Amino acid sequence: MYVKPILSASVLALALSLTITPARARDVIMGLIPAENNEEMVQRFEPMRAQLEKKLGQPVKVFTATDYTGVIEAMKKKRVDIAWFGPLSYYLAEQEAGAEAFAVGIREGSNSHTYKSIFIAPCDSGIQSIKDLKGKSVAFVDPASTSGGLMPTYMVKKETGMMPDQFFGKFTYAGSHDAAELAVKNKTVDAAADNDITYGKMLAKGLITKATNCVIMESDPLPGSPLVYRGDLPEEMKKNIRDAVLNAHEEIKVTGYGNLSHYVAIAPKDYQMIRDMVQELGLKKEQMLK
Repeated sequence: MYVKPILSASVLALALSLTITPARARDVIMGLIPAENNEEMVQRFEPMRAQLEKKLGQPVKVFTATDYTGVIEAMKKKRVDIAWFGPLSYYLAEQEAGAEAFAVGIREGSNSHTYKSIFIAPCDSGIQSIKDLKGKSVAFVDPASTSGGLMPTYMVKKETGMMPDQFFGKFTYAGSHDAAELAVKNKTVDAAADNDITYGKMLAKGLITKATNCVIMESDPLPGSPLVYRGDLPEEMKKNIRDAVLNAHEEIKVTGYGNLSHYVAIAPKDYQMIRDMVQELGLKKEQMLK
């Protein structure tokens, strides 16, 4: 005679719990390049991180690294899903990790996302141009930085016909934009490359003044630093991320690099200027991913 098996109470409870308890959503990881010190970068992006977490219904964690390459490598290894990059580090992440730009912040009080690379020198140094820096000690920010690496390299080549390591007496990388500014203020270098966003922010905070750090040259406008995601993410997830970022200003005061009013959609084609500069300078991947 057939006897129907009876589940024990404990087995039945476990079976029921598996059917009614949803699987925990995996963490979404957002990477931030160290344009400024990591603690400040995390603090700046916290409201946007929290908004993404709320809208995606998944935990959103932040990943930082000691240099730009660390965030690019993390995305390449699929340890980062979304990231904030500069234009050049985005280009490199596009090549290395299939990154896709989808949004960029609009600066408060303007209708623009562009910014500029600048050269700064101590105001009492007598240095007034890039040509005055021949044989001098100069700090850029990072090989993968746009305003603190690519664009100043382009400017030096245009002005002198030489690459920075050939033209300067001592050529170093400060690691972040604020560190480059402080190196000028403290006169540990004769000049440095930075951007107008960090320069303005540090002036406002009193960390530097127009009597210590003087702009000797500025670049043409650069396309803004984008938010990107991995190209191999599911399309629905990409859409949810885009919607959360582009509509964030309707619910919160958006934050990011600089003072922003909102984010707008942007596409990979908007960064062709960066690809063209890399090609014109003949830069190899190994030179930018140090």
